[in-house]
Amino acid sequence: MHPVFDLLPTPRALMLVICVAFLSVEHAQAQQAPQTQPDELAAFQARVFDDGQGHTLPYRLLTPTETEGPSPVLLFLHGAGERGEDNRRQLIHGKDLLLKAARDFGCIVIAPQCPAGSKWSVVDWSQDKITFSDEPSEPMKSALLLIDQLAQQYDVDKNRLYIMGLSMGGYGTWDAICREPDRFAAAAPICGGADTELAQQITHVPVWAFHGDADTVVSVELTRAMIQAIKDAGGEPKYTEYPDTGHNSWTPAFAEPELLPWLTSHSLKPDTAQTQPQTQPEL
Repeated sequence: MHPVFDLLPTPRALMLVICVAFLSVEHAQAQQAPQTQPDELAAFQARVFDDGQGHTLPYRLLTPTETEGPSPVLLFLHGAGERGEDNRRQLIHGKDLLLKAARDFGCIVIAPQCPAGSKWSVVDWSQDKITFSDEPSEPMKSALLLIDQLAQQYDVDKNRLYIMGLSMGGYGTWDAICREPDRFAAAAPICGGADTELAQQITHVPVWAFHGDADTVVSVELTRAMIQAIKDAGGEPKYTEYPDTGHNSWTPAFAEPELLPWLTSHSLKPDTAQTQPQTQPEL
């Protein structure tokens, strides 16, 4: 064989080099991602919701150590990168804020984990105009049923149910309040999109939305459009847009000192609070 060809790697050796390179990049990306340590999650009870119809949803539950009367509830929806079934990744972002919500504001915190390949809201992320589906996604159905179920086990203030989420969870937050506008006392969607055709349904819902103007993952125009649509319909939403900020607008949003005080200051009028279903699936 020609000496030059003797220096070329065999197909098996070439494949090995490619695999090693791929694994090295994957490892480097994993090292850059925030990690949660076991002791950091000790306060969050690991549970699994079962709707009795073949659908399950892992979730973490955080309850306040001290309570005075019924507790408000905060539902937290994570982003697409935290999907799975390990019941851990959903707390990569926002864990400290959730701990503060329970400790300082007496909230019962629910942090479900959306399964891989599913979404909190059935939307096409590639579209410039968002249209919510007629029916909620299965993970969203389970999350809403989970709230009802926990309300039977804990002393819950049904007039003070709050929801917030980031990225895919931002879409889910908008979806949930548009779908059930008389259920949530306040909402904080972060860098998510919404169906502007439904803006008139949530003019009475206190909303504080957040987005970065340099977001290349979820266009800031989606939040701008929804905020304007709500205003045009007569609502008064709050909106904070961070200059020179990319997709991680949740970082400055979670650092807003007034976020939790604002969120928990709201309450439904007694006649708008939803009554709980008579029967619920077993835990």
